[in-house]
Amino acid sequence: MTDTMADPAAAPAATIRVWDPLVRVFHWGLVAAFAVAWVSAEEMQPLHEVAGYAVAALVAFRVVWGLVGSRYARFAQFLRGPRATLSYLGDMAHGRERRYLGHNPAGAAMIVALLVTLSGTALTGWLMAEPDRVALLPALPQIVTPAFADEDGDEEHGEREGAGVMGEEGLEELHETFANLMLLLIVLHVGGVVLASIRHHENLPRAMVTGDKRAPGPGDIA
Repeated sequence: MTDTMADPAAAPAATIRVWDPLVRVFHWGLVAAFAVAWVSAEEMQPLHEVAGYAVAALVAFRVVWGLVGSRYARFAQFLRGPRATLSYLGDMAHGRERRYLGHNPAGAAMIVALLVTLSGTALTGWLMAEPDRVALLPALPQIVTPAFADEDGDEEHGEREGAGVMGEEGLEELHETFANLMLLLIVLHVGGVVLASIRHHENLPRAMVTGDKRAPGPGDIA
């Protein structure tokens, strides 16, 4: 009699697999790789470079998996246009945003921002590792206009030399800018995850470990 009269609300909520194993490995692998790259930037350059290559490889994998991966990993499933994203942010501001089983529009925009910023960080770091690589991108050496020319005959050589030096300095500044922007995005990302976890009464970090989320209910978007 006790079992049949048990409160249905006390039963465990049904769950559904959302994040596949590769998405989860990517997520936490990227967290680890970026953390290692950040703390090793000043004193452990070889480790910093290895971590940077790991970041680049993970980003490349995520782009591919976003095209051919499982349902909730695909960009086509969660990317929304600017209007939908702004509408969702407005709903968030008023505390009425709907729950998405996969990435919500704000989270999707954040993923794009993170991938672009990480790509920029990795690319500028790769170019800095070997100065000759700057020649692969002709626009970069002209970040600062060089002024090296002692004689007319040496003008071309001086401009090439100055462009290389200024290009390296510009790359370093750009690399640091991307890295600092990543920190800002990470803070915003973590804040959004915490807010969504509270609003929708589910532990989103744990879901990225287990892969499971609460099954969609009335009003949720699956």
